[in-house]
Amino acid sequence: MLIGVIADDFTGATDIAGFLVASGVSTTQLIGVPPDDLNVEAEAVVISLKSRSCPPDEAVAASLAALAWLRARDCPRIYQKYCSTFDSSRTGNIGPVADALLDGLKSDFTVVCPALPINGRTIYNGYLFVNGVPLAESGMRDHPVTPMTDSSLVRLMEAQSLGRCGVVAADTVDKGVPAVRAALEKLRIEGRRYAVLDALNAQHLDTLGAAVADMPLVTGGSGLAAGMAKAWRRRTQDPSRAASAGAPVPGRGVVISGSASQMTNAQVAEYKAQAPSFAVDPERCLADQTGYAAEMAEWVLAQPRYGLAPLVYATTNPEALKKIQARFGNAASTAIETTFAALARTLAEAGVTRFIVAGGETSGAVVQALGVSGFHIGPQIAPGVPWVRAVDKPYSLALKSGNFGDVGFFFDCQPEGVAR
Repeated sequence: MLIGVIADDFTGATDIAGFLVASGVSTTQLIGVPPDDLNVEAEAVVISLKSRSCPPDEAVAASLAALAWLRARDCPRIYQKYCSTFDSSRTGNIGPVADALLDGLKSDFTVVCPALPINGRTIYNGYLFVNGVPLAESGMRDHPVTPMTDSSLVRLMEAQSLGRCGVVAADTVDKGVPAVRAALEKLRIEGRRYAVLDALNAQHLDTLGAAVADMPLVTGGSGLAAGMAKAWRRRTQDPSRAASAGAPVPGRGVVISGSASQMTNAQVAEYKAQAPSFAVDPERCLADQTGYAAEMAEWVLAQPRYGLAPLVYATTNPEALKKIQARFGNAASTAIETTFAALARTLAEAGVTRFIVAGGETSGAVVQALGVSGFHIGPQIAPGVPWVRAVDKPYSLALKSGNFGDVGFFFDCQPEGVAR
């Protein structure tokens, strides 16, 4: 094993796993902390938790359990994976988890780098940008669960964690790996516990990845992990071989969308203009999840078997979402996820084998409903979104974080030969 990843949600786990596979690292993703007797043969093991928005003490406990499982297998390095938009306010749990992992590894220093330039997430002078806009001025400012009102990763980490935080600036990264390592050592000697790494492009991530490739703990998004994997190239295999175990199975498919992100709204609008679609009614979910899910499943199975996969969506614009939350509170989100879980179970029993899912919480609900314990990671559909194949069931899934993929993403998930 080259690396063990502790990810804070399902789609974040598949995100980083996809980048590792694309760099030639054979990867298995496990759902939750696995049992002690589970043996996994892979160069990377990604443990996907459901801890992104839970209280810090719960996130810490789950992450330390994952760390114990990985260390029992002599895992040489640990990666704490969180979203490329950080998704953690000043009272969030990224800092507490990082503190706990450092203590668990008896280490005193690590890095912070959620950058993913290929998807528009960059860091400059310690500030996180989304498509050139400061994080706090982007659509993430209105996120219903983790509204991001500060773009400074330094302030966010110092508010959450026990240590001080420094920055390795972009001009230092431009000077190469030795300069980055020297800057990191200087910050460590000065007593900093964390270093935010500036990253404006893919070359920066490659440089940073090489500089931190052998640190006992690294924290960040999927981009930095890809840079680390490139530094291990002589120890890994051909990317096409690494992805072969997770290639999608044939069969009937469905698209389930619960994300309310700007990009998913655009993807849903583009797809439903050509594909059969079913808009979810939150009040029906609140009233009768099982009966409403059965109604949805009947509709899905009545659609043409060989055309574009039918779409079932709760995705809505921010204004409509605020009205739903004002009226029903968090109960509406919970009811929708429960309904989607029942829908996925019913469709699987009816022979559906391909599930395309948008949204971290929705992906978690579907995966748990299908009873999947882990995945082989396959080829990427879009940056950060690979196909995954269940290790113990005949299902393939595409689990997409809200803002990932371009506007035609759902079309890209269709089997070869299905016309757009």
